[in-house]
Amino acid sequence: MSGDHTLDTRVRVTRDGDYRFRVRFHHGRIPDLFTDEPPPLGGGQGPGSQELLAAAIGSCLCSSLLFCMQKARLEPRDLAADVVVSTARNAQGRLRIERVDVELVPTVTGEVREKMARCLELFQSFCIVAESVQQGFPVHVSWAPREIAATPAIDE
Repeated sequence: MSGDHTLDTRVRVTRDGDYRFRVRFHHGRIPDLFTDEPPPLGGGQGPGSQELLAAAIGSCLCSSLLFCMQKARLEPRDLAADVVVSTARNAQGRLRIERVDVELVPTVTGEVREKMARCLELFQSFCIVAESVQQGFPVHVSWAPREIAATPAIDE
């Protein structure tokens, strides 16, 4: 790493009770988020740490793919990501994230699907979150586009 911090992201995490925490975003545009570990530790009243990681990876990959597609003037009708965070016990018996599997599901017309090969080669390398965490554990990305028929133009 070059040490060049061009974009720092800051949040404040404070305990709200038991395993429930308040996440405050410093820029003030977003309301506070409450996290909570699932039972038996917490009450499951908010997303847990693994769910937040899954959400961060999925939304970052979707954003990267969408940006690439828009640059190529290929607008998906819809875009979703299914993210699975798999854990396993390490040599000391502690749970650790073993891998993350992501399936991107863009809904596109057949014409768009044929033209998006270049985006599929490039987009993942621009995802800050997935590319960073991949240095610690594998993030496997696949895609399963749902193809819809192009809508014929309606003459007015």
